[in-house]
Amino acid sequence: MPPALPRIAAAAALLFVLLFASATAGAATVRSVEIHGLDDGMTENVRVSLSLVEAIGKDVTGRRLGYLVREADDEAREALEPFGYYSPEITVERNRTDGGTDVVITIQPGEPVRVRDADVAILGEGGRDRYLRQDLGKFRPDTGDVFNHALYEASKTRITRRLAERGYFDADFASHRVEVTRAENAADIDLVWTSGARYDMGATTFTQSPKQVVGNRLLQKLVYWEEGQYYHQGRLDRLRQSLIALDYFSRIDIQPQPDQAVDGRVPVQVALTPAKRDVYTAGLSYGTESGPGVRFGLERRYVNQRGHKALTQLDYAQKRKTLTLQYRIPAFAWLDGWYTASLQFADEQTDYIDSRRVEFVASRSGQYNRHLNLVASLHVLRERWAYVAEDDNNPDTPTAYRFATFAFPALRAEYIDVDDKLFPRRGIGGSVMLRGGAEGAGSDASFAQVHARASWFKGLGERNRLIVRGEIGHTFTDALTAMPPSLRFYAGGDRSIRGYEWREVGPRLGDFSIGAKNVVTASGEFEHYFNDSWGGAVFVDSGSAFDGTDADWRTGVGVGVRWKSPVGPLRFDIARGLDHPDSPFTIGLSIGAEF
Repeated sequence: MPPALPRIAAAAALLFVLLFASATAGAATVRSVEIHGLDDGMTENVRVSLSLVEAIGKDVTGRRLGYLVREADDEAREALEPFGYYSPEITVERNRTDGGTDVVITIQPGEPVRVRDADVAILGEGGRDRYLRQDLGKFRPDTGDVFNHALYEASKTRITRRLAERGYFDADFASHRVEVTRAENAADIDLVWTSGARYDMGATTFTQSPKQVVGNRLLQKLVYWEEGQYYHQGRLDRLRQSLIALDYFSRIDIQPQPDQAVDGRVPVQVALTPAKRDVYTAGLSYGTESGPGVRFGLERRYVNQRGHKALTQLDYAQKRKTLTLQYRIPAFAWLDGWYTASLQFADEQTDYIDSRRVEFVASRSGQYNRHLNLVASLHVLRERWAYVAEDDNNPDTPTAYRFATFAFPALRAEYIDVDDKLFPRRGIGGSVMLRGGAEGAGSDASFAQVHARASWFKGLGERNRLIVRGEIGHTFTDALTAMPPSLRFYAGGDRSIRGYEWREVGPRLGDFSIGAKNVVTASGEFEHYFNDSWGGAVFVDSGSAFDGTDADWRTGVGVGVRWKSPVGPLRFDIARGLDHPDSPFTIGLSIGAEF
């Protein structure tokens, strides 16, 4: 090797070591990045846009840190533009400490860009559509408003979607431009659609795969529109809800096919996948009065091609037994609903009553609109009962049973208007029931009853909920003693006055209530959720069941645990009545929203 080569190699090695030492000597750790001067929304958008934030906790060279600091200015400016701020004043400072480098970004957003001129319109037939004109009137941001990109895009998307929903499938943009003049803090919107012609409803075709379980002629009755009527997505949404209510299918896919339209009529293809024909249920039960028990059920979703349904339900507890047989036939004339015939046998042998009941009910239900369901029914009831308190405890004395036969019509209206039926945070729900019979017309006594329930839900912040409930019922009759227990009103229990047992409140025979002519209850409940699933509640319930005007008013208070289960809120409550110093605590468990 020539003598010069070792010297050259040594010099190169020394130069590499010096360069490496220089680079590592300039390394720094980004310890934190703070942003000041903005509201929460803008701060978060700036933070997620900064490359500096990704370097927190990492060692970077001095050169790299300088680059990230310079880039932070441009990144912050770009992150503020969606909020309408195009000319902010930004200061980026580096504070070096032994533990690393803290970066502080101070931003003065300055004057926002406001909409100077907004030309937003729909040309063609859609421009004369009054509902689309209303949507245009709600377009934001409007003249004088801060030009918020997210608000602008949401408004633009909403009108584009509405054009399709109302059958303007050929709609497109004629002009789609926003010009921002930074020097004048002004934005000019030029946004125009051409709607094209509005399409009409075409033929609706049903296909069931892998096999047909009900006749398509039955499903065609759900198509309430005529071919040639104007197209609207709401018609398909109502069809979907009607199909869901039938409970025949596990999958429902409704697709308009504008690309196959003929003479402006859009065909609709409905693809259906049948659900399992039979549904078996089984479970355990326990009640303080009924004792331990089991429950079995069999539902046949579709008995035949005409869509009939059948249900058998058995609740067999130690002291209370119920067998229900039900048969339903779909009813689509006038209102979507069901013709239902049911027969129920009930036997109750508790500490306060010995009763047996057979009731036949024939009803017609109908969904009047998306909030209101109506049910008209005819009842035939035969009931036998005797109160344990009247027993003389002599086994040789026959039980003095009372008997009642009643035949009567009933009307029931159920109203639900809430944001979420599983866990409502806003809205109301309730029901009103009217029923009555006449002596000599199938009933042992003349009577009329009205019974109403209502629940109001109000979300308070993200994790709180207020629930207010009320109930009122009255019986018009001069022969209350002839009324069987199943036609009387009771108070107490999980869905009435917590802190008192089921049917504990009201006119009493011995230690138990025998039912009353009237009932009034009210409840206030406050819930707070600690996370997305679990929460707690405090509540106060009050009310009474009574015959005359002198009500024995009872009040209970308690606390509870709440869990947002997949089928609705699960409630575990501990309550105590306030009317007697020695009142015991009661424990209640229920599931589902109460309307």
